[in-house]
Amino acid sequence: MRALVLRKPGQADLETIADPVLTDTNVLLKVRFVGFCGSDLNSYRGLNPLVTYPRILGHEVSATVVEDLGREGALSAGTNVSVSPYTNCRQCSSCLRGRPNACQFNQTLGVQRDGALTEFIVMPREKLYPAKLTLKELCLVEPLTVGFHAVTRGRVTANDTVAIWGCGGVGLGVVAAASSRRARTICIDVDNEKLGLARMAGAQLSINSTREPLHERLMEMTEGRGPDVAIEAIGTAATFRAAVEEVAFTGRVVYIGYAKEPVSYETRLFVQKELDIVGSRNAQPTDFEAVIKLLEAQTFPVDQAVSMVVPLEQAADALRSWSDNPSRFRKIMVNMD
Repeated sequence: MRALVLRKPGQADLETIADPVLTDTNVLLKVRFVGFCGSDLNSYRGLNPLVTYPRILGHEVSATVVEDLGREGALSAGTNVSVSPYTNCRQCSSCLRGRPNACQFNQTLGVQRDGALTEFIVMPREKLYPAKLTLKELCLVEPLTVGFHAVTRGRVTANDTVAIWGCGGVGLGVVAAASSRRARTICIDVDNEKLGLARMAGAQLSINSTREPLHERLMEMTEGRGPDVAIEAIGTAATFRAAVEEVAFTGRVVYIGYAKEPVSYETRLFVQKELDIVGSRNAQPTDFEAVIKLLEAQTFPVDQAVSMVVPLEQAADALRSWSDNPSRFRKIMVNMD
């Protein structure tokens, strides 16, 4: 079968690989759509410290069940599903605490193990989420769950004002999740088109940080206090610092992205503001269920969120174009049909 293999940074080739082997603990899936995310771009650029080469990318997946050999709870052939791309060992401290999303030994599709940019894959049944959504919607589930999980980590309520740095796929999930909790949301980005999309996803306010003074605008919007919750979904040293600097006293800071370089902090603010600073990694099953409900309600701008759909034969060119000019694209999907 065909697969897009990232041989080394900057080199992705269409190759022929062996068919997957089905067992009674896994389900054979025909891959239908695969979305590219920021980690794929970093892998292509050689900036993802978790990836090794060669690697088949792809962890945002919609698929159709081909065969399920399970005796109980088997999925019928033809069922469309979204896929959770993570593994969990059930034995590390995270798993024992009921937080398998942060498993110490997690292997995400397309990062620590080969992903879904191929014709067929096998997955454990418990990692599949059937839903009556379109294949494009099912492909959006996983990236949105990451934002939903971050909002849970931030303990966001209807009484909060939430500032969100970054309006990419993950940031849009944050917006949708915070809005679903009736929080007041402020989106921060450098791209007006992405800010407009964030408003369509539920944001009330927005700031273009290249055209407006960020601190002054946040103070205006929060009566001089700063946002109650700051959620960073970009992963740069500047935005890591800004979240701590701009959040209100006794506020909460949630980091989803991670900076690709060491970050120098004014640590006085950690103590002086008595901040809660947490990381947010991957997503829980409850996040998948919540996103599916959101998409079933048809309140999320699915078509506007996806800027390009290409066949597998053009996926390498799409990656190259995205790397050369990332501001041109929102979400790129590969149609495996």
